[in-house]
Amino acid sequence: MRRIFGVAAIVGTLLAGCASVPPSDPAPRAGLPAAPAAAPAAPPDDAPVGAPLLQARSRWVPVRWSELPGFDDDALHEAWNAWVRSCERPHPAFGPLCPQVRQLSIASADAQRRWMRERLQPYRVEPLQGTTDGLLTAYYEPLMEASRVRTARHTVPLYRLPATLGARKPWYSRQEIDSLPEAQAQLRGREIAWMADPVEALVLQIQGSGRVRITEADGSSRLVRLAFAGSNDQPYRSVGGWLLQQGLVRDASWPGIRAWLRDNPQRQQELLWSNPRVVFFREEPLSELDAAFGPRGAQGVPLTPGRSIAVDRDSIPYGTPVWLASPGPLAPLQRLVLAQDTGSAIVGAVRADYFAGWGPEAGDFAGRLKQPLRLWALWPR
Repeated sequence: MRRIFGVAAIVGTLLAGCASVPPSDPAPRAGLPAAPAAAPAAPPDDAPVGAPLLQARSRWVPVRWSELPGFDDDALHEAWNAWVRSCERPHPAFGPLCPQVRQLSIASADAQRRWMRERLQPYRVEPLQGTTDGLLTAYYEPLMEASRVRTARHTVPLYRLPATLGARKPWYSRQEIDSLPEAQAQLRGREIAWMADPVEALVLQIQGSGRVRITEADGSSRLVRLAFAGSNDQPYRSVGGWLLQQGLVRDASWPGIRAWLRDNPQRQQELLWSNPRVVFFREEPLSELDAAFGPRGAQGVPLTPGRSIAVDRDSIPYGTPVWLASPGPLAPLQRLVLAQDTGSAIVGAVRADYFAGWGPEAGDFAGRLKQPLRLWALWPR
């Protein structure tokens, strides 16, 4: 169920990484008010809006709804799928609102907008120091091919968690896994499947999950999801950043990286080893319903293409509805999204990774998206 992406806007009602992490129930943040049982009518736009709220890595400055660019134009019903999903594991402040969120899933956009104005207060998200402009990137769920058994062509393993992972922190680096017999011995028998291209395997690990069509030993095939199960606790290093630091490319997008590899195949191993982080997976069946959503993010709920973002949870708690504005140039975006995931590279107050969907077109979009960002957290009054 791969969706087609437009350049002006990614509008998938059900359009898939930064790497997803195991689900967790975030505790309430200091300074964040609990949602009241009832809320007053929304104040007029010229009314006072209260004091800022401080987070570990951000300051929330209250603003009027009229300051949210494009709020009256968004197709809010597309975001409601993601919001209903967040209500499966809501932040405590949003739990009392979830029955109304579910009821409003079939309401008109005007009714949804009116309810949001009455029940929520928008806050501009700012860093504790510096400019309010941040960075928007994107991630996706790859669609790849693999073999259940090693073959002459399929020689790159995808691993389950090693049994000895907790005995050594950090665990072996990517280079050590490829070259040290003791590391290879601890991974023997942990192979889920084998891929033909080590760069594709790296992409799968960077995204954190993927849809993989596995050819079984008997020749049959089935589509499964390989979901994030853990990592070797090594730092993530961008291979694009490594190329830039070496002065080898000017375009560090994935298309640019692949172009450099075509011209320099002898340096492929060096590029792979520049990122010591390795991700381990677990295999999950992919039902028709599961296939309509992405993998589970850090909040523990399935991601909705075009409406889920990864954030720094020390800036924005999981489950928070967020107004996102990014002027382009690749995709001008002004829309309601839900903070439902995180990633090792997603650090800072005004920083988001936009979940683009799954398959090659989503991958092309995610590989190119890098543009300015502003965020507003929408919190219960």
